[in-house]
Amino acid sequence: MKEQPAGSSDFLDNAAFEVELKFPVHDKQALMERLRQLGATFGEAVQQLDCYYQHPCRDFAATDEALRIRSSQGVAYVTYKGPRLDGGAKTRRELEYRLENEDAFKALLEILGFQPVAVVEKQRRTAVATLHDRNVEFALDEVASVGSFVEIETLATANELAAAQNCVSAIAEQLGLANPERRSYLGLLLERLRGER
Repeated sequence: MKEQPAGSSDFLDNAAFEVELKFPVHDKQALMERLRQLGATFGEAVQQLDCYYQHPCRDFAATDEALRIRSSQGVAYVTYKGPRLDGGAKTRRELEYRLENEDAFKALLEILGFQPVAVVEKQRRTAVATLHDRNVEFALDEVASVGSFVEIETLATANELAAAQNCVSAIAEQLGLANPERRSYLGLLLERLRGER
């Protein structure tokens, strides 16, 4: 996903929001079969390393923001996630850019006072489908020290948020998924690490 240039007159209306629901997975094979029945097409599993950073002047945990660098298959992206908006699905502004030089960008962040918080390591297999007139991505994740989850996600502009939230909620119901996990993988990992101290 690429953010519109800031000079665009309709920047706010066209800005991308991530609309997502996440659920623990207890039977991965059964879930994959249900997704195939919905017409989802699967990709290959990949390893992802997500390094999260803390802002030098404000507490991202308190402001509900996130800044991470994701490395996977020799490619790295920096992603900013804004505070969650109201709604049943987790909805937040997202900006993401590919990094040409990951190490140089990490060094720049640390010079500016950003500090690494934790690294979330996971194996992810994605599937895509067009459902309820929207492009939807499913991410089946095996997260180290956290567990197995599926994320149902679609992207939306500001004026599409209600339709996007209804879409992911309807798909979750079709799949028989209930009790979404509102915490991020970073939050779950940090809770686990604090519990081990």
